[in-house]
Amino acid sequence: MTPPSPAYLRGAGSTPFGRHEGRGALDLMAGAAHQALASAGLARADIDGVLCGYATTLPHLMLSTLFCERFALAPHYAHSMQLGGATGAAMLMAARELVRSGRCRNVLVVAGENRLTGQSRDSSIQTLAQVGDADYEVPNGASVPAYYALMASEYMHRTGVTSADLAEFAVLMRANAARHPEAHLRTPITHAEVLAAKPIAAPLSLLDCCPISDGAMAFVVSAEPGPHAPVRLAGAGQAHRHQHLTAMADVMRCGASDAAAQAFAEAGLSPADIDYLGIYDSFTITLVMLLEEIGFAPRAGAAARARAGDFAPTGALPLNTHGGLLSFGHCGVAGGMAHTVEAWRQMTGQAGERQIRTPQRAFIHADGGVMSSHVSLILSTEG
Repeated sequence: MTPPSPAYLRGAGSTPFGRHEGRGALDLMAGAAHQALASAGLARADIDGVLCGYATTLPHLMLSTLFCERFALAPHYAHSMQLGGATGAAMLMAARELVRSGRCRNVLVVAGENRLTGQSRDSSIQTLAQVGDADYEVPNGASVPAYYALMASEYMHRTGVTSADLAEFAVLMRANAARHPEAHLRTPITHAEVLAAKPIAAPLSLLDCCPISDGAMAFVVSAEPGPHAPVRLAGAGQAHRHQHLTAMADVMRCGASDAAAQAFAEAGLSPADIDYLGIYDSFTITLVMLLEEIGFAPRAGAAARARAGDFAPTGALPLNTHGGLLSFGHCGVAGGMAHTVEAWRQMTGQAGERQIRTPQRAFIHADGGVMSSHVSLILSTEG
């Protein structure tokens, strides 16, 4: 059987995360897309496919078409996607399939929104809470942090993970973000400050939770590598075991390991072959659970690896060197895409002062909802 044609991450673009007064979702998306095209060495006319992530501040029925009109694109193929925090990784997976099938040669993947300045705090809380079950969860007034706190309580009870363990990752992400000029939160924090922070939903404190940001990210996925080192989408996988927290069968197996197994099998690799991690971290418990379920740490062992320096930029397995959602920021779909943008920049030697030894095989994982939808990607500069 002839192997499928490769698909490459040819270029990437981003805006700083934080506060962008007066800039709407389309403005932010256009800024990131412009940078991605320049990075890829392509013109608008070269783009024959567009995948667009949803925006809570611009809930348009035809957002991909609206963006194409705004950005002066006339693709042969376009659609929007809505899969919570997993949307960005899912769009990259879909873009790869469009390229490998021959349907498109250059697919622009873009997402962004003004989630911080474009809606009130109460509106944002209400919108995000809708990931809960409309009959059994939302009427009880739960917020997204509350859903994750319930899940955290169960996981911590069963494994022995402590709040002090979770704090290790809040501190690490902030240290990483301090080296990134486009990060939302750059002021260093200490382990003690995380443990003493304002309670949000026990056992999670303010510093266990990601901020709400404005921002955008974009990629060009192509049939041919561009002006940078070729980064191939070597493996991908998805898993969808539940939507609502009350339907989660087992907190120890949410679906992450299933998605990861597919990606590793397709790429012909194992966790031992990976030298960079971009793991979704909407909350500290998210990051710990994903690291442990996928197999990058034993149960209750992620914090020990963090304390040993394994996940530091100079460690054996650098993790979210941009600062992750916890500190780089979270503006919806683009927040999850930032993990892949950072991995690509590290792999192509474009990370500036935070450049680590150049990774060859990166593992990316994103989840949507309350550990509901899982997408794993493996990036490789080999073969």
